[in-house]
Amino acid sequence: MKKSLQQKLKELPLKPGVYFFYNQAGEIIYIGKASILKRRVASYFQKHHRDYKTPLLVENIANTSWIETDSEIEALFLEAEFIKRYKPLYNVLEKDDKNFIYVRITTNQDWPAVSFVRRPSDDRARYFGPFVHGYAVKKALRYLRRIFPYYVKPERNISSKLEHQIGVVPKPDMNKTEYRKLVKRLIYVLEGKTSQLLTQLEREMKKLAQDKRYEQAAEARNQYLALKALSTKIVFGTQEKFDLTLDQALNGLADRLGLMGAPRRIECYDISNFAGGDAVSSMIVFTDGVPNQSEYRHFKMHSVGPNDFAMMRETLRRRFSGRHDAWAKPDLVVIDGGKGQLSSALNAMQEVGVAIPTVGLAKRHEQIIQLASSATTGLQAGERIEGDYKIIALNHGSATLQLVQRIRDEAHRFAVSYHTAVRNQRTKTSQLDAIAGVGPATRKKLVKHFGSVAGIKAASRAELSGVVGPKLASTIKADLGTV
Repeated sequence: MKKSLQQKLKELPLKPGVYFFYNQAGEIIYIGKASILKRRVASYFQKHHRDYKTPLLVENIANTSWIETDSEIEALFLEAEFIKRYKPLYNVLEKDDKNFIYVRITTNQDWPAVSFVRRPSDDRARYFGPFVHGYAVKKALRYLRRIFPYYVKPERNISSKLEHQIGVVPKPDMNKTEYRKLVKRLIYVLEGKTSQLLTQLEREMKKLAQDKRYEQAAEARNQYLALKALSTKIVFGTQEKFDLTLDQALNGLADRLGLMGAPRRIECYDISNFAGGDAVSSMIVFTDGVPNQSEYRHFKMHSVGPNDFAMMRETLRRRFSGRHDAWAKPDLVVIDGGKGQLSSALNAMQEVGVAIPTVGLAKRHEQIIQLASSATTGLQAGERIEGDYKIIALNHGSATLQLVQRIRDEAHRFAVSYHTAVRNQRTKTSQLDAIAGVGPATRKKLVKHFGSVAGIKAASRAELSGVVGPKLASTIKADLGTV
């Protein structure tokens, strides 16, 4: 073992965090999380290992680094994000081609259920992950379920009365509004807003006590104390604390773009449409190099026709119009696209008087495009000037390129997901639009009651009559061809 690596091992803290192993070429070959960094990392260099993979990994370790976190579960979330970004060789081998695990919450339903899945779908549910260590995530959710009881099956199905007795499902008399409030608080924890939630619970607890609503105050107090006690074990998300100086990707990006410092908030924009129809755009946010999903936004386009340039211009104009002053200002804007999309975005920002470093990411050659006049540094290796633009070709596999690709891919995923939801909603209701007497309010009432057009078709005349009256029920049955 090299002396420099030996010295690094001595410096490891007795705290939870994420560790990185590098090979001789400086490439990340493995990322892991630990409840105690010093103990976990040192264990790799013991003489005996039960599996055959660890010795192969250790042979290739030339250096290590780490990021401290407040808890092992916070480290779990950071580990998942960095593995998603860098795709280290030995993490892939460790998975043996199995999928990562996601936490799925059906927030689109009246009584949301929480479950674990291997593959996310565009089904309007909320997904958190992916996570490498399924056991750790499930253990964390078991803790949290005792604080914020939730259902794991749709339609409030429970397996036994014992679940009520041990407090892992809501009380039988809990109404829909109260239950959704519980789920919202669970999501707050999953999004990394534990400290904000504790403040909210403390304020609520005091207010309920002042109003002499002692039973509700006691429930809020119990949630507050339980969550505070677990905060040393479970802190989801990546927004609590993060040392930017340790993120080589952010610092590399700042260097290549000539920024004053590592960009703390990066916003990325993408357009999704099919032949101009159901066009939407997405705004995703990375805070300190990791996704900040609570800050994601989407826009339904007003621009007509399949014109990505016009849609990008509309998106940036609406984002920085002044109507969204409550949203934090980004340090860097990334546009998914080449010179045309970047030019449209810059024109829109100029129109509304906003000056923020903005770049494009061209898909074809994975190159960063920057307005040459905004570049503050001379040309580095892999850079050239093309007309009004500076073209930056990052080294394949570099941390900076992987970060930018990760941001772009997340923006694309979010845009496509929203586009799919919009298109599906239009498809579901389009047949109803042609029925005389069915306006927006009636259509909404029908879809809410029966779930979909298929559900409306399957409904009997009597069931339809109970919702819209017998006359319109007959018209609907006839027009849908189900008389």
